[in-house]
Amino acid sequence: MAPHFSTAPSNTARSNTAVIYPPGGYGAPKDRHGHAGEDVGLPVGTVVFSADNHISVADDIFYERFPDDLKGSAPRIWYEDGAYMVGMKGKSWTGGDFGRVLMQYDDLAGAASNNIEARIRELAEDGIEKELAFPNAVLALFHYPDKALRERVFRIYNEYMAELQESSHGHFYGVGLINWWDPKGTRSTLAELKSLGLKTFLLPLNPGRDDEGTIYDYGATTMDAVWDEIEEAGIPVTHHIGETPPKTPCEHNSVVVGMMVNVDSFREQFAKYVFSGILDRHPQLQIGWFEGGIAWVPTALQDAEHLLASYQHMFNHELHHPVRHYWDNHMSASFMVDPLGLKLIDDIGVDKVMWSSDYPHNESTFGYSEKSLASVVEMVGPEAAAKIVSTNIQKFLGI
Repeated sequence: MAPHFSTAPSNTARSNTAVIYPPGGYGAPKDRHGHAGEDVGLPVGTVVFSADNHISVADDIFYERFPDDLKGSAPRIWYEDGAYMVGMKGKSWTGGDFGRVLMQYDDLAGAASNNIEARIRELAEDGIEKELAFPNAVLALFHYPDKALRERVFRIYNEYMAELQESSHGHFYGVGLINWWDPKGTRSTLAELKSLGLKTFLLPLNPGRDDEGTIYDYGATTMDAVWDEIEEAGIPVTHHIGETPPKTPCEHNSVVVGMMVNVDSFREQFAKYVFSGILDRHPQLQIGWFEGGIAWVPTALQDAEHLLASYQHMFNHELHHPVRHYWDNHMSASFMVDPLGLKLIDDIGVDKVMWSSDYPHNESTFGYSEKSLASVVEMVGPEAAAKIVSTNIQKFLGI
């Protein structure tokens, strides 16, 4: 369901501040239409840049671009029951609740990659001029079992995103994929990504297992060679919610239960960046946390500081800096609707926060973005809002 926006008073809201309330039963995004045009209070000339949108691959790019002798191993893409599927031999890898969610929005004219003009138009009608777009069903390829073919799949995806990016004339920026399991592959995929003009890449929160079945540990010193390559490339890292299913079955409203798990999926990797020494050993890294909101940040920092004080006598890596240093110097996060986070903006840092529409997802602001943008202005003021809805994401991407 779509977010519901209200300016009704609240005993927890600041005086004269718009409050965004939970979903109000509006229906799927495909039933919504942008109606931008009213003045939301941003400074004149502000270019609204959604830091987190999504795109479905509509073309059968992997099969088409694999060499003839490997086409039998290529993942396939097809349209079925209102959504673009990814899988092999007619079996989708995006079934279950994830597949059901995809079917809610892929009928939007611009949701898929085969109509970039409609996408630009729909976003413009919603008051959004530029966007950073993350994958949808292609996330299922993160753990494609043949790692050599996986790297080929990633290369094809990156090339495809670069083609869309170029055809958009500055409206669309695609998030790439890289090899994270082998330093040489990390170097080559990052070099290709940069040569294609992509500005960032998505690193999975769940990196999988090596060929011996051992789970990759981003914080282990054995992974330092991979982080060396990422740091040397100078490209910011993105992490995104959506990889973590509920740990137990849920008979009723399982989609929403799954989303509740997904939106709180950053803490483990956040802790590894801080406590495993990743950022001490690689001080040039920049990390973006996407679609998990921003209200989690103050509590994560608070808990990290308390746990540091409580357990540092057991550490085998001594932190080089206070906990707050790692957030202030290395990290930022995006949100769509987060009034609590905006109330805590002084604790988070106005330069560390990025607004997004999340088009075309069910929980996106699509169709109501002008109200979401106006709420940001009312809560933080026009100049700070311009950073949040435009400047910060451009700085993060280096554009």
